[in-house]
Amino acid sequence: MSGPAAVGELLRPLVPRVLGVLVRRYGQFDACEDAVQEALIAASAQWPSEGVPEHPQSWLVTVAARRLTDHWRSESARRRREESTAVREPVDAAVVAGPGEERPSDRDDTLTLLFLCCHPAVSEPSQVALTLRAVGGLTTAQIAKAFLVPEATMTRRITRAKESIAAAGSTFGEPAAAEYAERLRVVLQVLYLIFNEGYTATSGTDLQVPELAHEAIRLTRAVRALRPDDGEVAGLLALMLLTDARRPARTGPGGTLVPLADQDRELWDRAMIAEGTALIGAALGRGPVGVYQVQAAIAALHDEAPSTETTDWVQIAQLYEVLQELAPSPVVTLNRAIAVAMVDGPARGLELLDTIAGDSRMKHSHRFDAVRAHLLEQAGDPAAARDHYRRAARGTASVPERRYLEERASRLE
Repeated sequence: MSGPAAVGELLRPLVPRVLGVLVRRYGQFDACEDAVQEALIAASAQWPSEGVPEHPQSWLVTVAARRLTDHWRSESARRRREESTAVREPVDAAVVAGPGEERPSDRDDTLTLLFLCCHPAVSEPSQVALTLRAVGGLTTAQIAKAFLVPEATMTRRITRAKESIAAAGSTFGEPAAAEYAERLRVVLQVLYLIFNEGYTATSGTDLQVPELAHEAIRLTRAVRALRPDDGEVAGLLALMLLTDARRPARTGPGGTLVPLADQDRELWDRAMIAEGTALIGAALGRGPVGVYQVQAAIAALHDEAPSTETTDWVQIAQLYEVLQELAPSPVVTLNRAIAVAMVDGPARGLELLDTIAGDSRMKHSHRFDAVRAHLLEQAGDPAAARDHYRRAARGTASVPERRYLEERASRLE
């Protein structure tokens, strides 16, 4: 393992462990997180040429701790240190434990750090950014590139997130029992948002940002390892695997969008489908059903069908009804309309769309017009379909989606 990509794969799982050691020892999340980032940069520069150290995690802890020491030697940093929690243990104690003692660096703080990054005092976009940096190990530049914003913008977003956590008086540890379920729900939602942005980028020239999707799956695996009996954690991981399994078939030459109905299913990742199907099959019978489990069950029905025509649309429509009861939203209705149209015809699907036509949450979504256009085309109204395809194309910042929608409109001229 010597190349930069290989080193990056080694580093990412170590990030929450290293950061957890430092925060437990020094108590300053923002300064420790910055120090870990500097240690990661140093490792990325040195390890490919000098080789990976025998104990990479201890190496990172030591380097990050030295960065903290150097930082705190300045006068302004010293004043901040005097106003914060004092150092409780020397650096060496975080690296080398005595016989029979617990090695702090062996603890996995992934979930604790996710709870901290997904604090309710932090805005949703900042939760995503901070999670990717503090827990995922991505650099600010990488995150900015993935979300197509200037690095300075992303730096400000992450800084504000850390300031909000500090202002809220948050401590390093799991939330109180009364808050646990809600905070875990937010963690899963943030991971879901990261995956969705990776699977279908909201803007830019590429339909997908695989790095984000892969990172969301990796982090969700880490949460599942810590909470193996949680049905919704299993459901979210299954949903990601079953969805990402289709990624190789989602784009054609030049990155063009290929809709589900036209995808070459031979390109789908069967190993991911098998894992996702097994996960959701085991989770559904073990406890209360949640939204991610239902979505994963829908994804499994799509993945197991040989074609669009042989897909069990009746069961998919029924599952969307269940999802509508669990978490009512116009997005669920939108997806349900497609399934219902496959069962009862496009007219019935259009009727369902009419029920959310005035919903303000749909005002800024191009998907409403895209689905309406699709159903109007099926219903034999090409002129109206063309208008809605064009409206949908104007409403998306994704270049591949825009091109696809414009092409659909041009076919109806």
